[in-house]
Amino acid sequence: MTTSPDQPALRIVLHAPTVAALARARSNATNLQRGAPYALVRIVVNAEAVAAALDQPHAEVDGLTQVCGNTLQRLGRQAHAPLAVLAQGAVLALAEMQRDGWNYIRA
Repeated sequence: MTTSPDQPALRIVLHAPTVAALARARSNATNLQRGAPYALVRIVVNAEAVAAALDQPHAEVDGLTQVCGNTLQRLGRQAHAPLAVLAQGAVLALAEMQRDGWNYIRA
C-alpha cells in the first residue's frame, strides 16, 4: 500500500512510558520504516522509559524519538542528539499530535 498526492500522509506516534514499551516501540518503528517507508513515525518517551532511552541508545530509531522534558528535569538528566526533547510534557505532546491527525499507538 502506498499513498497518493491527494491522500494525507500516514503519521504514527508510538507512546512508550515503560522500559518494555520502549523496546516494543523501537521494534515497531523499525518494522514500520521497512514496511511503510512513506509513513511518518515518532516515538514519544516518558516516565520510566526516559532513563532507558538515554542509557540504551538505538541508532536506527533514536532520530525518531522525542523525550519528555518534564521527566528529564525530574531525573536531572539531559538528552543528547539524535534524541529530541519535547518543549512540553509528553502527555500534552501526545494530545496535540492526535488533534493534528497522528495515529496514537501505545507500545
